Amino acid sequence: MARRKKIKRKKTIFKLAGNRRKKSRRKPLWPVFLSMLKVLGVITVLAAIAAGFVYLAMYVKDGHRNRGFLKLTDVPVWVNEELKEKIYEAATAGVENLQLDENAAQRVQQNITSLVVWMDDVQVQTTHESIHIKGKWRKPLAMFKQGRKTFYVDEDMVVLDFVKLANLPIIPVEGLSKITRTAVPGEISLREDLAGAVAVIEQLDKMDELVAEQKPLLWEIQKIDMSNFDGRRNRSSPHIVLYTKDDAQILWGAEVGTWQRYLEATDEEKLAKLYSYYKSYGTLMGRARYINLRNPQDNVPQPADKY
Repeated sequence: MARRKKIKRKKTIFKLAGNRRKKSRRKPLWPVFLSMLKVLGVITVLAAIAAGFVYLAMYVKDGHRNRGFLKLTDVPVWVNEELKEKIYEAATAGVENLQLDENAAQRVQQNITSLVVWMDDVQVQTTHESIHIKGKWRKPLAMFKQGRKTFYVDEDMVVLDFVKLANLPIIPVEGLSKITRTAVPGEISLREDLAGAVAVIEQLDKMDELVAEQKPLLWEIQKIDMSNFDGRRNRSSPHIVLYTKDDAQILWGAEVGTWQRYLEATDEEKLAKLYSYYKSYGTLMGRARYINLRNPQDNVPQPADKY
């Protein structure tokens, strides 16, 4: 009897020990849940990224859907893709689905007229396959800074917003009088010193088209200084001075149309002298410290020693 109890007791002890070993072999469940949460998180992130790409593709498709019919015609060679994109964005502003009809053409014309300052006399016409947009492009001649912003002006003194145009010589204007009112694209600038700079640049631009189309002189001009405009600092010093890209000075003198007041060469003589010099030497750079166009007696200005 005592032996049976002893055996039974051993079995009970063995069973308890076995249970303890089984319990000790069980792993905690929280690492498993943590791994599952990580996997779910990764799946969620991947799903969000995929949805984002799908949305982006739909957005791009919808964004360009309205531009499929549009076509700019008679575009100057200096107009780049960035500027064209501005026109297309303005043309389709507020239009959810552009149709090929007269109503769409009218809406496009209204948008460009009210939102785009780079074009004037805009004409929009529909054909059986596209909507044609054409007009007079405003060619920027000069640029100026006001604070941290940069603006252009064309020959009509219309202010244009800044777009980088690497294939067009646009001359920076420095020495302008200080003003507090910020320039607004589309408005006509009334700044007299800026208008004086544009008048000179316009003369050079026309001469380039006539006699230096293959190698425009304007590409060698670094800036135009208007700090002595109308002789506001010194009446006897040149009122307008241009600088070449190697810092040679071109002494233009008085404002366009006022040469007789200061007994200077006429504007036509100044242009003839400058372009004769340019043709003779093939460049404005590397030879002169300054080129004086003011004296009426000289036929071709002689470069002053640069060194």
